[in-house]
Amino acid sequence: MQMKIQTAGEQLLLDPERTAFWPRRQTLLVADAHFGKAASFRARGVPVPEATTLANLATLDALLTRHACRRIVFLGDFLHSKEARAPQTVAALEAWRTRHAGLELQLIEGNHDAHAGAPPASLGIELLQEPLIDGPFALCHHPIPVAGSYVLAGHLHPAYRLAAKRDALRLPCFWFGGNVGVLPAFGDFTGAHAITPKVGDRVFVVADDRVLQVPGVRAA
Repeated sequence: MQMKIQTAGEQLLLDPERTAFWPRRQTLLVADAHFGKAASFRARGVPVPEATTLANLATLDALLTRHACRRIVFLGDFLHSKEARAPQTVAALEAWRTRHAGLELQLIEGNHDAHAGAPPASLGIELLQEPLIDGPFALCHHPIPVAGSYVLAGHLHPAYRLAAKRDALRLPCFWFGGNVGVLPAFGDFTGAHAITPKVGDRVFVVADDRVLQVPGVRAA
């Protein structure tokens, strides 16, 4: 179940698939896909799960079916590394792109993109530097304030720790501060970093197929 929120005077739909849809601009925001991360690990001799790229692309297909989307903006870290350009990974991405040939794709360069290199030209992705100013938003990879805009970014792979007596659970989350909002990592097999929100911040955790607001966030 999605969560509708207002940020910087705009409506955003937060998806349990860890993306955000901006209806007015028909834009899907995807942070930290890290396509090919599993392939990168296997190339280095680390046994990890296979088919993560196919699973993530299937999730994108479902999101495009749900939303009236004309554009995807990847908020950095599209490919995990140079090893992520394995033939099977590139072939899967190219097949997905063929199915969505009319979709506008933009990538805000992140730290992993700088090392992995630009996406293959066959994917038709426009590579941009941060910030990309669009309406009230500055679309970035790094969650650093931009004067005059509300920043939407990735990079941190944020998660929130829910605790009750002896039990604790860490869930991926959307984190909206006063002038910077951070999306959770989209990609599977990407890990997460526990955040410390400030008083007044809004935190929305992803729990299975639901997005839920954490009530009464307090400073740690």
